[in-house]
Amino acid sequence: MFGAKESSENDRWWHLTFGGLLVIALIGFGLWSVGWVSPETSRILLITAIVFGVFMAFNIGGNDVANSFGTSVGSGTLTMKQALIVAAIFEVSGAILAGGAVTDTVRSSIVDLSVVSQSPEDFIYIMMSALLGAAIWLFIATRMGWPVSTTHSIIGGIVGAAVSMGLKTGLGGLEMVQWNKIGEIAASWVLSPTLGGVLAFCIFWIIKRFVLSHDGDSEDGHRALRTIVPIIGAIASVIMAAMLLMKGLQNLHLEMSAAGTVVLLMMIAVVSWIAVYILAQALRKKKFPKASFTLFAWMQVFTACAFAFSHGANDIANAVGPFAAVLDVMRTGSVNSQAVVPLPILITFGAALLAGLWFIGRRVVTTVGKKITEIHPASGFAAELSAASVVMLASMLGLPVSSTHILIGAVLGVGLVNRAANWGLMKPIGLAWLITLPASAGIGAIGYLVLSAIF
Repeated sequence: MFGAKESSENDRWWHLTFGGLLVIALIGFGLWSVGWVSPETSRILLITAIVFGVFMAFNIGGNDVANSFGTSVGSGTLTMKQALIVAAIFEVSGAILAGGAVTDTVRSSIVDLSVVSQSPEDFIYIMMSALLGAAIWLFIATRMGWPVSTTHSIIGGIVGAAVSMGLKTGLGGLEMVQWNKIGEIAASWVLSPTLGGVLAFCIFWIIKRFVLSHDGDSEDGHRALRTIVPIIGAIASVIMAAMLLMKGLQNLHLEMSAAGTVVLLMMIAVVSWIAVYILAQALRKKKFPKASFTLFAWMQVFTACAFAFSHGANDIANAVGPFAAVLDVMRTGSVNSQAVVPLPILITFGAALLAGLWFIGRRVVTTVGKKITEIHPASGFAAELSAASVVMLASMLGLPVSSTHILIGAVLGVGLVNRAANWGLMKPIGLAWLITLPASAGIGAIGYLVLSAIF
């Protein structure tokens, strides 16, 4: 009883910390934004836009960030609070350092919005409605414990709001939507989890066959930790570093030559091999199960940190992009192809990400880390590594994939190796993937009609 009471008291301080952080960020950002936008901007409209944008970032934290850390928490490598600290460091630093100084005002060019170039107000209502539609759907999915795509959610919101605007004003309709892009999204529902699952199955099968299959106190097991695992660690470090260079740091425009990139990746591989080998050597006196758990746990922390930085640099754009576009119109009075992303937006939305992970992210963490299959550090590492590999490969080939769907497929893949995949749970998750686009589109359409009527 005393321990439970002490834990509850401790959680209360975490609640106050992250709730207070979000409130302070909101107040500070609100005061800053008044001076950023045009004096003619409606203060009520501005406040409403801020609430919608921050609510979207909050739900990205609760669903997408929670999904990213599910394997680490489920395996026991990180506690929920440790995951929060890692997210605070790497998600927020990824958003701030590499989140981009400018953003495209229309995500993925999925809808032709040239018709609203002469009507900035309609553009504002569309983007605000898209944020609201995506955020409400993400909140519902998160409360149900369903990991869904935030990218598909915001695209659905934009489609619904834009078509609603076109039909209401007579400027367009369903022809505004690039349906071939919608087809690519539909293809990703199968392509993403399949690629993630196949690669995760292969990686974890190799780890289980050549490393984890040894007996408890086997010297052969420790020899495998010193010989095979450092090679796996070196390969993993190259893949994660390449993913960071391609996805996480793309907005920094480092302009590295191909030769320079190869040299850098080789140096990272060597350093990683040495680090894993030294750690394996240090664990020789421990029993093999404990040694393997510790070694893969440290490797999983590395993959989780890299994934978090890349995620913060990329997927926060699903909230930042539409919101920065709204502020840009409020500031300039016109619709531009790109919008400046001021640092206060990234800081405020980063705080919202963390608050969302802490307050509502546990159900998605439990789904990914416990309910689909039982995760331990080696299988969690395999799932995260395969997901990063597929994300990087898809970026190189231009394949339409979702990082959320890839990771879920990867978790299923390691479950297949252990013959312990919960296929029954995939029915509601798969259904949630299918209805993400129409659900957020429907809410976005209604949101546009309401906003345009009010303002």
